[in-house]
Amino acid sequence: MSRSATVVDVAAAAGVSRQTVSNVLNAPDVVAPATRERVERAIATLGYRPHASARRLRTRQSSTLGVRLDPVLNGISGAVLDRFLHALVESADGRGMRILLFTAADPADEIEQFGRLVDGSDVDGFVLTSTFHDDPRTSWLLEHDIPFVTFGRPWGLPDMESAPFPWVDVDGAAGLRDATRHLLQLDRHRIAFLGWPAPSGQGDERRRGWRDEMRVRLPASEADQLDLACEDDVTAAARTVSEAIARGRSFDAVVCASDTLAIGARIATGGSVPVVGYDNTPVAAALGLSSIEQPLIEAARSAIELLMGASGRSVLPPTAGHRLLAPRPVWRT
Repeated sequence: MSRSATVVDVAAAAGVSRQTVSNVLNAPDVVAPATRERVERAIATLGYRPHASARRLRTRQSSTLGVRLDPVLNGISGAVLDRFLHALVESADGRGMRILLFTAADPADEIEQFGRLVDGSDVDGFVLTSTFHDDPRTSWLLEHDIPFVTFGRPWGLPDMESAPFPWVDVDGAAGLRDATRHLLQLDRHRIAFLGWPAPSGQGDERRRGWRDEMRVRLPASEADQLDLACEDDVTAAARTVSEAIARGRSFDAVVCASDTLAIGARIATGGSVPVVGYDNTPVAAALGLSSIEQPLIEAARSAIELLMGASGRSVLPPTAGHRLLAPRPVWRT
């Protein structure tokens, strides 16, 4: 078996000292760009991989990020976080980081897990998912000066763009706005929205995108008649749409806050009108259901970059910044 490349080999190939190679790996900002590029080129050419355990002893970091594994829900769209986690593991691995998954019964239990993992030096930071209004998890992490990034906006803050911590999210309002506009261009004039009961950060945003388009087409009172809500459940969605039809509410298309709701809407309408879901789950694809796809790979990559910087192999001190990513409609007949 051939010998693995070492720091000495990289230093020799790049014509620099071992310390310079170490700086490129652990503190790249202190190295001149031209030198850093030369060392990175030597690393790529030689296929050098730093010894993770040695680096953890040297830097007193675990090279690990903690992520709560959300409980399994009945909704079809629960698979979205699984896809995000898979992309997050790949993005973290590319930066020499591992992902530690843990479970928690509720936010208070999750905060207790934060404390145990930090006290045991098991993680260097956290990636939070499923954010909500008045989220106590972000307050606790800020108070304890622990690095973290959220996949989801800091709902409820008066100025989310100036949040005191980094976040990544997908612009659900833009996704529903684009889908509604597309249907309007197909001469579908009365488009209903099926979402979740308010307040719901993501749900309210998706509803807003639909309203932005419909308010220029219909009086507010008529648009209100087309605004439907229920829990994220296929049976509840089918019942809600069926009841709306029974009450005489007419519509020629439905846009939904999730694929779960969209499946229920299709059942209730019998496929007589276009229905658009959200998340582009495998179930939606199998049923030929149009849906809005979130850029989960880009979201995972952005979360890691906000937590670790554009380069480098360690978590940065607590910082701020955000990325709001655009989804894309996937149209199916």
